[in-house]
Amino acid sequence: MHMRKKKWAENELASCPFYFDSARALSGRWRALFAHAGELHAELGCGKCVSTALLARETPGINYVALDLSRDMLAVARRNIVAAYRETPVNNIVLSCHNLLYVQQIFSPADAVDRLYINFCNPWDQKIHHERRRLVHTRQLLQYRTFLKPGAQLYFKTDNDALFDAALGYLDESGFSVSFLTRDLYQSGYAPNYPTEHELRFAAAGVPIKFLQAVMQPLAPERERVLRVRWLGDEATQRRILQPEAAQ
Repeated sequence: MHMRKKKWAENELASCPFYFDSARALSGRWRALFAHAGELHAELGCGKCVSTALLARETPGINYVALDLSRDMLAVARRNIVAAYRETPVNNIVLSCHNLLYVQQIFSPADAVDRLYINFCNPWDQKIHHERRRLVHTRQLLQYRTFLKPGAQLYFKTDNDALFDAALGYLDESGFSVSFLTRDLYQSGYAPNYPTEHELRFAAAGVPIKFLQAVMQPLAPERERVLRVRWLGDEATQRRILQPEAAQ
């Protein structure tokens, strides 16, 4: 989602105690940012954090990392979080900025993430061969496998039928089994649901919301190696692009 430049965004984030500017420097140390131990959940492409703010407020025993490419978006997210928490201190959610195509740069196995949320990501038109940029593409799912706990969950929402259908194939290829699926979230009876700003707009227009939950299953090492070479390049390329410090 494109957002106009906000002149106040940098100052807003600079004064925000739960915003961390250098996500790459926090690889392996995300859990240490929180005051209490608990599950670690991450949202990739958090946008304005309309849903995340409510979810985090209502589940204080879980720690959340909300990530987006846009600092302007994160500045708006900061305001939404503060508004949702009201007088309650914000101590179980942190914000940071990074290009999520290279998410393996900012998480490591030591982070042991319990759950990922991916909501209304860019579907990237297949006609111009940009589909590998999708946050649910096999290329991305293989990166997630490096820092998710065994049996970790992935929650995915979209309004886009073609993306949803493609995601089912990506998940199967990458060793994730779907444990819940609906092509019309609001008719499914699923609860609790924390709608995003996109979701509210699409639902109001009568567009069914597609939603699934998937669980990361074991993947044979040789199978994973073949997939990583196919989608991420040879080992030298993977080190250079995904973990540049390790390649030096």
